[in-house]
Amino acid sequence: MTNRRSARLLALITATAAIGTVGAVLAPAGAGTTDGSAQPKKEPVAVGHGGAVSSVDPDASAAGIKVLKKGGNAVDAAVATAAALGVTEPYSAGVGGGGYFVSYDAASGKVRTLDGRETAPASADEKLFQEDGEALPFDEVVTSGLSVGTPGTPATWEKALDKWGSKSMRDVLSPAERLARKGFEVDETFRQQTADNEERFRNFPDTVDLFMPGGKLPEVGSTMRNPDLARTYKTMGREGADALYEGPVAEDIVDTVRKPPVGQDVKKKIRSGDLTAEDLKAYKVKKQAPSRTGYRGLDVFGMAPSSSGGTTVGEALNILEGGDLGKLSKKELLHRYIEASRVAFADRGRWVGDPAAEDVPTKELLSQRFADSRACLIKDDEVLKSPVAPGDPRDPSDCGSGDKATRTPYEGESTTHLTTADKWGNVVAYTLTIEQTGGSGITVPGRGFLLNNELTDFSFEPVDPDVHDPNLPGPGKRPRSSMSPTIVLDEGKPAFALGSPGGATIITTVLQTMINHVDRGMPLDKALNAPRASQRNAAKTEIEPKLYGSDVRPELEELGHAFTKIPELGAATAVQPLPDGRWLAAAEKERRGGGSAMVVRPSKK
Repeated sequence: MTNRRSARLLALITATAAIGTVGAVLAPAGAGTTDGSAQPKKEPVAVGHGGAVSSVDPDASAAGIKVLKKGGNAVDAAVATAAALGVTEPYSAGVGGGGYFVSYDAASGKVRTLDGRETAPASADEKLFQEDGEALPFDEVVTSGLSVGTPGTPATWEKALDKWGSKSMRDVLSPAERLARKGFEVDETFRQQTADNEERFRNFPDTVDLFMPGGKLPEVGSTMRNPDLARTYKTMGREGADALYEGPVAEDIVDTVRKPPVGQDVKKKIRSGDLTAEDLKAYKVKKQAPSRTGYRGLDVFGMAPSSSGGTTVGEALNILEGGDLGKLSKKELLHRYIEASRVAFADRGRWVGDPAAEDVPTKELLSQRFADSRACLIKDDEVLKSPVAPGDPRDPSDCGSGDKATRTPYEGESTTHLTTADKWGNVVAYTLTIEQTGGSGITVPGRGFLLNNELTDFSFEPVDPDVHDPNLPGPGKRPRSSMSPTIVLDEGKPAFALGSPGGATIITTVLQTMINHVDRGMPLDKALNAPRASQRNAAKTEIEPKLYGSDVRPELEELGHAFTKIPELGAATAVQPLPDGRWLAAAEKERRGGGSAMVVRPSKK
């Protein structure tokens, strides 16, 4: 490694390796309920050989490790982990949703991506969520067939396996199928998420039967089984993803959306959607080039639109690159980070949508010239007032703006993220979702999975009638996402990979974790677990309790910042190759009940 940034990163990774050898609590090698043995332990850090998996759930991570042990690669392990998350994290992800898949191929040194985002029905137009000229209330749309887009997850799994995997769909779904049939242990997070959704789940008898056996909330420590999903996975293993886009399962999806299976005693109006069999048959995963930006000598690859993750993280990094953040005080660094996020979100809102339907200036948004023109807005001794007006990346002018300032619309904060690596050096960062926790709340009868509410990520109406909104609904259109699966290379080799759930806070979680690691010199697992702040072009910045109660908050308030305390931001996972050939897998220690990091052969030192 020749440049100074690479040298510093190598020193940091070497220090991380030493920490992993001496002090890390090592995760089990991957045995768990997926093969009938004891419940796998949940540990946030693992170091060892043969590959790595990090997710929010030990059963899911164990499923990926099992595939790696049987000779599968990182892509195979990612699909296996995602399928198991469909069992244990059904309120965040599953075959009823969509996501974005970012993969590094060690043989070619290339990063490839798949856009598996859900799509609106062909009949959708800009007034999809309006009645009598007024936008419908969010709460009335989310729990309805109207919010459901064509799922992209099954097609994403098949495309990834066909293009880059080494195992069959049947092989990689086998651990999840077994897990669904035998069951998993309910934890406090699962019970609380069920309780949070209880009122709307009770609109749908099939959802109650599946997730509230006997009509009651599941007890912590009880076993939750999903034989319907096991059968769905078995069908997919036999017939491929087509089983969910054509045939009996597809028919059930369409029927469920068009006529939601509401209980007889339900008085609440549950709107139907207009998804058709033709919409399912027409669905295509997009294989596309990743977003790319340079930062401190590293190459940062992410998801290009329809996700706004890659462009917004990239723009913020480009804005921040003008200063040496490592020399700043904590107050100064957080100020710069918050302001860069504020500005990048202003540009995201104006310019990013589905590039199949909108003219999205992806290259220009990621140009250093544009970032420099926006960086001049940021002052060390004052705070920008939100909403900040967007700039024009097609014609940048110093401190200039394009259209009027508009607020950032609401975006649900569920979703899940996983990262995998294998013994050959391949890496995957994969974020998938059914949108908000519990999705639409509607279970496809007899099939074992919830349908998404992904179309609520569209703007219900223009944020400002005088400003073009690139995220209005349209026929077959993909709603804008904030998912930010990210792979960072150093001279063509993986330096680390990461991602997070959290709606629009995904972008700030990934950005802040990268700054913590690259600029502040924190080991990756520590960078991932550090307290977070999230500014999304709003009047107040959201911060976690540890930051809210710290000495730096009043210092920033004196500068002009305003804050809202929230319990947590994101639930990230990451993997990193170490100089001695081992892998580091890192997950959350506390957020969402903690994550699960595993390696194939844990270090014995």
